[in-house]
Amino acid sequence: MTEYTIEFVGTGETITCTDKETILSRCLEEGIAQEYSCRVGMCLACSAEIVEGEVTQPAARGLTEEEAETYALTCMARPQSDLKLDRGKYPPSIEGDLTGGATDGAVADD
Repeated sequence: MTEYTIEFVGTGETITCTDKETILSRCLEEGIAQEYSCRVGMCLACSAEIVEGEVTQPAARGLTEEEAETYALTCMARPQSDLKLDRGKYPPSIEGDLTGGATDGAVADD
């Protein structure tokens, strides 16, 4: 079992996490306020941008293969190296959902 250091960008928070445990589980044990909801890799609430390092997250079904290279779902992600993560950053596939507006270019007639 290998232990890695995870630094959360902009917060000054750092944890250690083995390659056998999820980043979210360590955050909760350490008292770090990491957002989460479903804990099964679907809702994306626990998303973080991978600034530096690598994770494995085979059960992160809420991410496309491309997104999984740049974003970690902390409820599923296990470190494979030391990491720098930017919490609260969401993949582009859900950015449209966060704006609350129409995305098809349609304009309402009065």
